[in-house]
Amino acid sequence: MLNDATDAEAICEAVTRPTMRFVAIKSEDQQAVLMMHRARQLLIRQRTMIVNALRAHIAELGIVSRQGIAGANQLIELVECEDDESIPVVARTALKPLVRQLRTVQQEVDHLQDAIHGWHKQSDLSKRVETTPGIGPITASALAATVTNPEVFKSGRQLAAWIGLVPRQNSSGGKIRLERITKQGDPYLRCLLVLGAHAVLRFSRQGKPASTRWAASLLERKPYMVCAVAPANKMARIVWAIMMHGSKFEVQRA
Repeated sequence: MLNDATDAEAICEAVTRPTMRFVAIKSEDQQAVLMMHRARQLLIRQRTMIVNALRAHIAELGIVSRQGIAGANQLIELVECEDDESIPVVARTALKPLVRQLRTVQQEVDHLQDAIHGWHKQSDLSKRVETTPGIGPITASALAATVTNPEVFKSGRQLAAWIGLVPRQNSSGGKIRLERITKQGDPYLRCLLVLGAHAVLRFSRQGKPASTRWAASLLERKPYMVCAVAPANKMARIVWAIMMHGSKFEVQRA
């Protein structure tokens, strides 16, 4: 009881402080969109598990396929082909349920993705966030539903730090030491932004906007994964500016 009273007193003291920041309450619509994102993420993990199991079982028979969607489709065709004698009948009986489950999971993922795209088209904020290079409907809708009130953050750097895209500082004696990114905040948003940064880096050398050319010049000096985090950090800052000013991203030519 004494600890509870002490905690309550500390909470009341913290609330009265002018520098205290509060968590913005999400609307039911935003919570529903995030539910679709979480469900889609869970189904994608299950799809990956099934594909890995299918690839491992068939590899026991000496059949190795390439990774990715093309390799998974090749394995599905191999299991469903009754005339192919490379897979024994008993093994085919064990693999067919995995193929059926994989198709079912993929249909559910597509259904949720269509629903997310539908919500994105109805949200003005999500469509404005999508104008940022490297951000598509999935990332834009996740950001619009997660970042309820951008005014909580004083700058775009604070939003990037909240997502965990800034280096951890270990400074002492006036010497600044920057380590790896903090990886704090929402790991789902961080993953989406880093994946979007990979797309920016992939086409940076052919891109004409100044933002993509900046990524290309960064690749000449830094390792690839460091270059992937830097555009993700920049994307988070751009998103904060778009949310705060109610504008869209304007492409600047190099």
